Amino acid sequence: QVHVVESGGGLVQPGGSLRLSCTVSGSTFNILEMGWYRQAPGQERELVAGITRDGSAVYADSVKGRFTISRDNGKNTVNVQLNSLQPEDTAVYVCNASPYRLGLGYWGQGTQVTVSS
Repeated sequence: QVHVVESGGGLVQPGGSLRLSCTVSGSTFNILEMGWYRQAPGQERELVAGITRDGSAVYADSVKGRFTISRDNGKNTVNVQLNSLQPEDTAVYVCNASPYRLGLGYWGQGTQVTVSS
């Protein structure tokens, strides 16, 4: 059974930073496409950042230059560094691990990120 567990959310002031981590167990990690999605109240879930099996990254336009995704296959972990956070970044951030393509496969429970002064 595959487990996806996120950590690292919290409350931060505008302009601040957070680092989110996602650890996967129960699957061969290096075959997985990994992604971070977010969902704000009343809005649809959106892809924030994804990283392919070979390490290529994709980002939503709204976070380019501010967020950086990385993976550590030895630790079965994918991280996303969130910099220059703004109130509109407030959402539940959810990790996706997919042996197919992003948006399929397995999901974590999510971690709350709140950006507020």
